[in-house]
Amino acid sequence: MMRNILMTVFFAIFVFCGFSFLSALEAGQVEFNIRFYDRRVYYAESDPIFVQITITNNSPLPYRFKLADDRAFSVDFDIRTMSNRPLPSADSLVRKRTINSQVFFREIAIESGESFSFVEDLRDYIAFGQPGSYRVRARVYPELLRSSSVPAIESNYLNLTLRPEIINGPDGVPVEMDIATGAVLVKQRIPPDEVVSYMITARQQSQWERFFLYMDLEQMLQRDPVMRRRYMAENEAGRRRMTLEYRQSLMNPTIDGDISAIPTTFTILNTVYNNDVGTVVVLQRFRQVNFTQLRQYTYHLERKDNYWIIVNYTVEGQGTEANR
Repeated sequence: MMRNILMTVFFAIFVFCGFSFLSALEAGQVEFNIRFYDRRVYYAESDPIFVQITITNNSPLPYRFKLADDRAFSVDFDIRTMSNRPLPSADSLVRKRTINSQVFFREIAIESGESFSFVEDLRDYIAFGQPGSYRVRARVYPELLRSSSVPAIESNYLNLTLRPEIINGPDGVPVEMDIATGAVLVKQRIPPDEVVSYMITARQQSQWERFFLYMDLEQMLQRDPVMRRRYMAENEAGRRRMTLEYRQSLMNPTIDGDISAIPTTFTILNTVYNNDVGTVVVLQRFRQVNFTQLRQYTYHLERKDNYWIIVNYTVEGQGTEANR
């Protein structure tokens, strides 16, 4: 008798949890959103296209779902042209899903009011054949792709533009593209103080292509004597790799936050230059919760091909001031 009662209770709990799970989805209490992880210019045949997937639980109960170790069995992407023609799946994805193998997963529990995020590369899912404009939508399968017991959760749409492959300049270096317009970014013959102002403003607006336009990254990475010795010991391919890694590090404030830190405001204090070299001194303010931090940056520039280029910089702390 007691065993029957316990079985009835367990069955009721199971049904209630399943009902809550489905009703939360149906009521829209579990939100599923996607966004580009590192929004920039994307090209048709190169570089990953990272998308951040975020599941938010707005229901009063914990939300649980299965997440496969290989995310291809939990996530799918539907990418279509502007004429609603779907793009084919990547060959590697088709092979992976057609092989009869065990799918390992872990159960994720998202408490009420919390979110869970992870990042996927669209190129692992879709075969992009040519440049164009596309609409991107993702689906997450709470009980894995091969199960139909729980419906998939669909995301918002993203607009994706793939541009023709990068253009190399006469020196073999890729030409920077303006993410806002898609046009080639062209250096202007502006004085050193305007170059520095342009660079800082671009950083404030998270426009990486403009931020790097007036920088000589090869010279800047050699500011560190250890890095300089490594750089000089490398062959041409190794130096290109180090330069690319340095560029990536500047985009990650946790690695090198000096020049890539985002000031709240900045004031150019002094500019001195002759025909070949120049320096620009800038006071930058970084607003914190209870105070504003002051730093004085000194940028060193050189004239190269009639353009002023940043080749070095130093930073000095100038204390703090009360927030106004």
